[in-house]
Amino acid sequence: MDTLPAIKRFLEHGGLAEATQRAYGSDLRALAAWLERKSLGLGDVDARVLSDWVSELGSGRDRLSPASISRRLAAARSCLRFTFGPAAVPDAALAPRRPQRLPDAPRTAEIDELLETVDGDSPLALRNRALLELLYSAGLRSAEAVSLDLADVDFERELVHVRGKGGKERVLPLGEEAAYRLALYLRDGRPMLAVGANDAFFLSARGRRLDTSTVRRLLRHPHRLRHSFATHLLEGGADLRVIQELLGHASLSTTQIYSHVDARRLRRVYDRSHPRS
Repeated sequence: MDTLPAIKRFLEHGGLAEATQRAYGSDLRALAAWLERKSLGLGDVDARVLSDWVSELGSGRDRLSPASISRRLAAARSCLRFTFGPAAVPDAALAPRRPQRLPDAPRTAEIDELLETVDGDSPLALRNRALLELLYSAGLRSAEAVSLDLADVDFERELVHVRGKGGKERVLPLGEEAAYRLALYLRDGRPMLAVGANDAFFLSARGRRLDTSTVRRLLRHPHRLRHSFATHLLEGGADLRVIQELLGHASLSTTQIYSHVDARRLRRVYDRSHPRS
């Protein structure tokens, strides 16, 4: 089987999100080039071949980080699964261990300052403030926020209906400040941006659905607001299981990166409460 056509079929028909398609496309083209140098095809990929590839990715002056290697490995396995079926996917643990570190989360005062920088009365300013308030209030991924439709925000019940990774859906509470900013944008901002019939909640200056590149122009690392959402909830006493549900993590192990925040909070409670502390 020709490697590049197989990769193209996977990227076009594998049910991937647009951002994932771009990332996996780059990763898989690198794999195809490596296989060609080794006189191998996609059908030759087994545990040994993947192990050799991963070893090269992690060595030399241009070696990749553990996170980048893990993503390339995930792309390769997804492509193999789509092309040849689950039985063709090597199940050996090949990815290097990534160091667990606490995400960089701005403090509440920093977030207040950030939100004030996008404040204003113009349609775009109202949209930007509403968008960033929602990212922080509900802990959304950028792609989840821009994919919202008008019907997804329920002001009466103060809920947001979100479509997350892998098509998984969840319903999140809508904070008071976020609800106010969203309503203000709908009343005074969105009508000035709307062109024709478009159900997208957040619109671009041309009246189209907003894309994640616009979010990144507003905030270089919008994911920091999601980290702040989780961190501040933990510091306020929320349970990791609850935060897992709110973030839409499939596994608690993903949420446990925030566990050192929880440990610090527990230490404060212990020091304040225990007679032998």
